[in-house]
Amino acid sequence: MLTLYFAPSTCALASLIALEESGLTFEARKISFQDNEQRSPEYLKINPKGRVPALVTDRGIVTETPAILSYIAQTAPAARLAPLDDPFEFARLQAFNNYLCSTVHVNHAHKRRGSRWADDPAAHEAMQAKVPQTMAESFELIEETMLEGPWVMGEQYSVADPYLFTMTGWLRGDGVDPMRFAKATAHYARMMDRPAVQRALTIEKG
Repeated sequence: MLTLYFAPSTCALASLIALEESGLTFEARKISFQDNEQRSPEYLKINPKGRVPALVTDRGIVTETPAILSYIAQTAPAARLAPLDDPFEFARLQAFNNYLCSTVHVNHAHKRRGSRWADDPAAHEAMQAKVPQTMAESFELIEETMLEGPWVMGEQYSVADPYLFTMTGWLRGDGVDPMRFAKATAHYARMMDRPAVQRALTIEKG
C-alpha cells in the first residue's frame, strides 16, 4: 500500500487529490509544520529534504510533486490521469507541472521562506513585496498560454489539474485577486465540484 506524507496548506494537496482520483489504496499521514515534524529524525529518514510530499511505495520513496503525480498516473492507467500513450502530450503535461514546481511555487515561497535565499531581513522584505507581482505574472502566462479549458490539457482531466487547483488556492494569500483570471477561477470552481477533491480536503482538515 502507498503512504503519502503531507502537511496542510502545502503543495502536497495536489498529490492527495491525485491519489483520491486514482482509485489506488493509500494511507495519508499528516506532518505538522507547526511542530517542526518535517525536521524530526524520523521524518528525515523518509525524506532527507525535510519537505512534503513524500510517497512511500513498495520499491522506495518518491519525492517532488511532479514526480509523484507522474508516478500516480502511470501506476493507475485506468484512471486516465495523464496521456500516457502520447509522448508529446505527456511531455506537455510534464512541462506544465514543472513550471508550477520550478517557477510558481518558488514565487510563492519568497513570501515566507526568504531565508532559503538570503539572511538579510531587508532582503526578506523585498522578496515578500515582490510576491504579488510574480504570482500575478505567472498566472497571466498560465491563463493566456497554458490553461486550455475546461481542464489544463483540454477536455481530458489529468494530474495537472489538482496541481493548478492547489496553486490557484494560494493566490489570495499572496496578495493577488484570483478573479483577475477568469479561466483559472472557473477551473478552481470546477475542481471544487469533484468528489475526490472534497475527500482530499476533508483528509487535509482532519
